[in-house]
Amino acid sequence: MPATLPAPHLVEALNWRYATKKFDPSRKISEGDWHALEQSLVLAPSSIGLQPWKFFVVTDSAVKAQLGAASYRQAQPADCSHLVAFAVRRNIDAEHVDRHIARMVEVLGVMPDSLVKFRAMTMRNLDRARTDGTLDTWQEHQIYIALGQFMASAAVLGIDTCPMEGIEPAKYDEILGLAGSDYGTVVACAAGYRLSDDKYASAKKVRFKPEDVIVRI
Repeated sequence: MPATLPAPHLVEALNWRYATKKFDPSRKISEGDWHALEQSLVLAPSSIGLQPWKFFVVTDSAVKAQLGAASYRQAQPADCSHLVAFAVRRNIDAEHVDRHIARMVEVLGVMPDSLVKFRAMTMRNLDRARTDGTLDTWQEHQIYIALGQFMASAAVLGIDTCPMEGIEPAKYDEILGLAGSDYGTVVACAAGYRLSDDKYASAKKVRFKPEDVIVRI
C-alpha cells in the first residue's frame, strides 16, 4: 500500500488550490514533478476503462502564445509552465475497443478469448449511445474525471493550475494538428506557479456549507 497523505494535509492542499489567474512565467515545473502529473493523467479512471482521450502537453512558448490567442487572449496559456489540452476520442469505435482489449491481454496476461463477452458488452453500450446520439457526450464527460484528478494531484504537489473552458476548441484543434482527426479538444488546463501579486490567491473560497451539499444516508 502506498504511503498515505494525512487527511488534514489533503484538505489544506485543496484549500490552497485555486484557479490561478497570474502565473510566474520564469518558474518551471521540475521534470520529476511533471512526470508524476503525467502519470496522474495516465492513471485516471474512465468508463469501461476505455480511456477515450489524448492529453497534449505544450511547453513551446510560440505554441502557448497561439493557444493563448485561442483562449480569448487570457494570459494563463502563455505564462504557465505547462499547458495541457484535453482531447476526446470522438465517435469511438470497434478499433479503439480492440486496442483496449489488446492492452488488457498484454498487461493482465489473459487470453483474448476470455474477453469476448467483455468486448460484446462494450460494443453494445457504445452502439446504444451512438443510436441515442449521446456517444460523444458520454466520452467527453470522462475528460473531466481526468481533469479533476490532474488538478488534485497538482495541488498535493504544491503546483498551481487553472482549468480553462474559455477556449475556442476548433482553433485549438487547428494549432495542435487535430483538425480532421478522430480527436477534438474539450478543455485545457494551465499548470505552473502563481505570481505573488495574484489577488485571487488569498481570496476566501465561497462554498456552500457541508450540510447543504453532503447527504448521508
